[in-house]
Amino acid sequence: MPLEELSNMNKQNDTARFPAKIWKKLSSKPELLALTGFVVLFIVMIFVSDRFLSVKNLSNVGRQVSINAIIAVGMTMVIFTGGIDLSVGAVMALAGTFTAGAMLAGMHPWIAVSLGLLTGILAGTINGLLVAYGKMPAFIVTLAMMEVPRGIGLLYTNGYPQSGLPEKFAFIGRGSTMGMQNPILIMIIVYIIAYLALNKRAFGRYVYAIGGNEEAVRLSGIKVKIYKMAVYVVSGFTAALSGVVMTSRLMSGQPNGGIGFELDAIAAVILGGTDIAGGRGSIIGTLIGALTLGVLNNGLNLLGVSPYMQKVFKGLIIVLAIYLSSSRERRKSN
Repeated sequence: MPLEELSNMNKQNDTARFPAKIWKKLSSKPELLALTGFVVLFIVMIFVSDRFLSVKNLSNVGRQVSINAIIAVGMTMVIFTGGIDLSVGAVMALAGTFTAGAMLAGMHPWIAVSLGLLTGILAGTINGLLVAYGKMPAFIVTLAMMEVPRGIGLLYTNGYPQSGLPEKFAFIGRGSTMGMQNPILIMIIVYIIAYLALNKRAFGRYVYAIGGNEEAVRLSGIKVKIYKMAVYVVSGFTAALSGVVMTSRLMSGQPNGGIGFELDAIAAVILGGTDIAGGRGSIIGTLIGALTLGVLNNGLNLLGVSPYMQKVFKGLIIVLAIYLSSSRERRKSN
């Protein structure tokens, strides 16, 4: 075969393999793949809806994303350790109703907010104690805890929303600071703290290590139970913080609020490239995942897609993200 013809065949093969190479490179770096998916989705939404790129719409997306993104911070840490927290939606609703109820009882808004946050910390502590010290499966514990806060919230309010909150409470969910909406500002602060804790402190190293090989970490002398309990406390706190923000935004305590937020938080974590089995992922990836979900939900709403069909889309995307994660792990194993 002539040398020139052989060279042309090699070039054609390289051209044919180029998309596969790009895909292999992207899939080996979950955060980069998540960011690429977000950018592609954002560009698509610009072309399919002329209302998507408006300042008002993007502002709405930012507010909506912030609540789920804050919950996803705690969920990310729990999943890093190989656990799961299905109770965040119910904890979020309970913290919101307690905060609203305290204000209606005459407490100062900031004291009421502190009470709501303590509610989340208490719920997270109970989850952590049962999982870390009781050695109970996280899925079962948090599934049960999903019912307890929900029931307490309904008993406390008799199932009715709590309205008539003081106007100054609206500052948290509707106000702005230096031109930035407060829910978005709170979200950014939470992510900065989480990033520093996970990447600049021993806490983060231990959390990742527990998800990778818990027994090895224990044998190295690390107090695994304390760190496992800590991530559930963080998860309860971030769920309660989201509950306070949502209550302020709606100016009403909703005992039935937060339904389905646990799935959205898990979806944000997985879409961000975190391994559902634990040990791998990043908090920045979770933020990208939350933004992707927010843009997807907003875009589907603008296109008039049925809420039921939106759930189908969301479920399929989660399945796809888990498949990609599993494929990546299989390639590494081979």
